[in-house]
Amino acid sequence: MLRIHGIARSRAFRCIWAAEEAGLAYEVEPLGFAGGFRLERSLDINPNNKIPALEDGSLVLFESLAINLHIAGKAGAPLMPSGDDASRVLQWTLWAATEAEPHVMRWAYNAYLKPAAERIPAEAAAGKEALDARLAVLEGELAKRPFLVGDAFTVADLNVAGVLYGAWLNGYDLAPFPKVKAWLDTCLNRPAAKRARAQREG
Repeated sequence: MLRIHGIARSRAFRCIWAAEEAGLAYEVEPLGFAGGFRLERSLDINPNNKIPALEDGSLVLFESLAINLHIAGKAGAPLMPSGDDASRVLQWTLWAATEAEPHVMRWAYNAYLKPAAERIPAEAAAGKEALDARLAVLEGELAKRPFLVGDAFTVADLNVAGVLYGAWLNGYDLAPFPKVKAWLDTCLNRPAAKRARAQREG
C-alpha cells in the first residue's frame, strides 16, 4: 500500500489524485502546518522536511510530481504511456515545475494564501503576467489536441492540472484562455479528481 505523508490541502493533493487515477491502495499519513507554512512536526524521511513524501514498500520519494510519475508508472497505460509519449509526459511534468508553478505560487501567495495584510498586489500582478505567458503556450498546444499527449488523459495532464488547480479554484482569470479553462474543467471533474478534491475541499 502507498503511504502519502501530508494533507490534501497541500501539494499532497496531486499525489492523492494520482493514486485515485491509478486505482492503487493508499493511505494518507496526516501532516499539516502549525503556523504560516511551517510543518507541525518534522518529516524525517524527506531531507527537505517538506510534504508530500511517499513510502512504497522500501522506496521513499519526495517531490510531488516525481511521486506522481512513480505512481503512474506502476499503473501503466493509459495513465503512463510508453515510447515517445512517455518522453512527452516527462516534458510536460518538467514544464509544470519550472515554467508554471513558480508563477502560480507568486500569484497565489499574494492573491489568497497569505493573510490579507501581508499580500503585495504588485507581486500578484507580476505572477499573473508571467503565468499568462505560460498559459498562452498551453492554449496553443491544446488547440492541437484534447489532452497534452494526444487523445487520452495521462499523468502529464494530471501534473499540469494539479499545479494549476489552486488558481482554477481560487478565481484566476482564465477568460483569455478558453481551451485551458475547458481542459482544466475536464481534468478536475474526472471521478478520481473529484474524490481527491473532496478530501481537500470538504
